[in-house]
Amino acid sequence: MTGERRALIIANGEYDNPGLSSLRSPAADAEALAEVLADRGVSEFDVQVVRDETAHVIASRVEDLFADSAPDDVLLVHFSCHGLKSESGELFFAARNTRPERLASSAVPADFVQRCMRMSRSRSIVLLLDCCYGGAFSQGVAVRASGDVNVLDAFPGGGFGGRGRAVITASNSIEYAFEGDHLADEHARPSVFTSALVDGLRTGDADRDEDGWIALSELYDYLFDSVRERNPNQTPSRDIEMQGELYLARSRRRRIKPSPVPADLRAASEDPNMFTRLGAVTELQRRLTSENLPVAIGAHEVLTTMAQTDIQHIAEAAALARREARVRAEPGELRFGEVVRGTRPVARIRLEGPPIARACRFSSSHSWLRVTEVGDGAEISLDLAEIGAFDGRVTVTGPTGETTVRVEGQVVQEPAPAPEPEPVLVPPPPPEPARRAESVAPRATADPFTRVAGGFAIAAAIFLVVIAFTLGKDVEDFFEDGGWTTIPYFALVSGGAVAMFVPKTRRMIGPGSVCGLALLMAIPLGAPVYVLAGGCLFVAAVCALVAVRRDRGFRLGLGRPRDGFAVAALVLALVATTGLAIQAGELIDYSSSRADEGAVYLEVSVIFLIGAVLGALLRPEAFGIAFLGGVTGGGIVMVCVLVYALPSSSSVTGAGWGIALGAVLALAAVTAFAAFGKTAKA
Repeated sequence: MTGERRALIIANGEYDNPGLSSLRSPAADAEALAEVLADRGVSEFDVQVVRDETAHVIASRVEDLFADSAPDDVLLVHFSCHGLKSESGELFFAARNTRPERLASSAVPADFVQRCMRMSRSRSIVLLLDCCYGGAFSQGVAVRASGDVNVLDAFPGGGFGGRGRAVITASNSIEYAFEGDHLADEHARPSVFTSALVDGLRTGDADRDEDGWIALSELYDYLFDSVRERNPNQTPSRDIEMQGELYLARSRRRRIKPSPVPADLRAASEDPNMFTRLGAVTELQRRLTSENLPVAIGAHEVLTTMAQTDIQHIAEAAALARREARVRAEPGELRFGEVVRGTRPVARIRLEGPPIARACRFSSSHSWLRVTEVGDGAEISLDLAEIGAFDGRVTVTGPTGETTVRVEGQVVQEPAPAPEPEPVLVPPPPPEPARRAESVAPRATADPFTRVAGGFAIAAAIFLVVIAFTLGKDVEDFFEDGGWTTIPYFALVSGGAVAMFVPKTRRMIGPGSVCGLALLMAIPLGAPVYVLAGGCLFVAAVCALVAVRRDRGFRLGLGRPRDGFAVAALVLALVATTGLAIQAGELIDYSSSRADEGAVYLEVSVIFLIGAVLGALLRPEAFGIAFLGGVTGGGIVMVCVLVYALPSSSSVTGAGWGIALGAVLALAAVTAFAAFGKTAKA
């Protein structure tokens, strides 16, 4: 049964005691290492970070980790802090509250960590110590310890009995660990040791045998070479006692073994007949693009042999086939331009070609050039702190060759903020008469949707004239059949159309009145021409609303009744609706044949009530009054039209019609009074 993989990262860079200098790198160490260890595609550890804590907190976390472990668990502990020794030569790890003169009570003894490791049931324990235990201090170096002590003596491998414990340190007993090249750098960065550790795990470069796994021994070899390359004065040390290999991470550097080509294809590639060999080149080229990488690599090896040994004609064909599988990276050069110091710009390299050409790994020429493999490519990020030009290389290596991407640019200092100009005392302008927010000056030019709305409103008025002449062939028919009722409606629609073109009314009054008139035209009365008129007016209303929405001078919305006008409008609308409902009930009671007419009354009453409520609540108030004016004007005409639907029998009194007409006329008067008052205030 596979156990858990658990990691504890302890980073202490801030200290209460002034005798212990602050360290810049532990915070960055913890962040970078925790990220790569927790990556499910790399190490898959359950990571816990303890940062700048007191000694008793650190000791408690260490004991919990080792005490709560099972035999199959893999435990990893990383210390990044000051290393101190007592007068008797005992090693201690410094915590935030550590006092150098009271190490026993304020620091974490190395002996305590050793006992916890021995008592643990886990058979696989790795201890990484990014601390130093002796040496000197010189410019550009942050010393993390004082006095000479060998950390490996504090954690003897013989005491582990070969059960699977390992200790890897950042430096040996007489050296110090480097945090960076420049002590004065205010930007935190990982230490040399932890930086190499993170890079080796993240990129897979620590997988020396390219078997897809990073073993502990391989990791140490990589750390030794990387740290020595970056700083020849620092030498990592180890004491590893493991039965078998302990694999800490996965790697994408897995070496792919070529699959031999079929015997008949191998024979064809060596056949004396030139045309048979040309046919073999074609088949090998097809295998070269296979998703099966071992098959593709086997074909590539045969094509390489033919390109090097065959006659010119065959060699050229084989070389051309191989060219399709060459490593290609886009773009071939990354120019970052000017990069502000302290930022971390990111760019992407994309691999192209068949699968064999994209089975690549990436390496960078400098530690400030970070490469993270993602999909069929890599993300390139910069971690630069020095002012000036930078020039680096990212090498892309695959089974079929390699290519290089140049990375260049210039690090610049963040520009200082411009000084604020001194305030200039300007006398305040004379007060202007207060205006309400909705009284905004009209636009210099009309919105295109406003013109379209006015055009469709004019078309609706024309159709209403056609309706009037259709209803009466002569004057007597004109009045008897109700054709005269379209004349007031024609006047109202024409007024709304004209308001859409006048600068002072095209912003709110015109759209409001057109929308109010269109609301009652939504009631179908059957005549095709009437449907056309209603359709044109509906399109005009939609365009008017779009123009209002595009106008940034005000925002259309709903509000609560704030004055007597709104309350009166709501009451009168309710009375008119009640009257129409009464009339509808009389028609339905009179005869089942009049039920359809009664339904029209009910439909008119509901739409009229909705329109009146909207007109009373819409804001800006000018738009609401215009909307209510359109609803009221259309309501008067609609009630007059409906009177012709009354049967001649005395059983239908028309009392409801009278109530409705009276309420609508009163509402029209209230609306006109409100509009007059609004104009006077403006």
